[in-house]
Amino acid sequence: MHCRDRCGACCIAPSITSPIPGMPHGKPAGIPCVQLDDELRCRLFGKPERPTFCGSLQPQRDMCGRDRDEAMDWLAELERATAPN
Repeated sequence: MHCRDRCGACCIAPSITSPIPGMPHGKPAGIPCVQLDDELRCRLFGKPERPTFCGSLQPQRDMCGRDRDEAMDWLAELERATAPN
């Protein structure tokens, strides 16, 4: 499966705790990554400075759903389920 054009759900919905160029403390859930461009594509894709967490997210039917809204919902639920108490 390939990433959906103009989605960016995996660059918005989850929190990222490792540093990202332009976001030295990572990013909170629900906030777009500064590396997300106007076409909702990662500027760091394929580059060594891309956080390991980002590279671990691979498009899958469960995660991506039928559309961007389902992807955002699924990732937001995963974020809630894995957040520290």
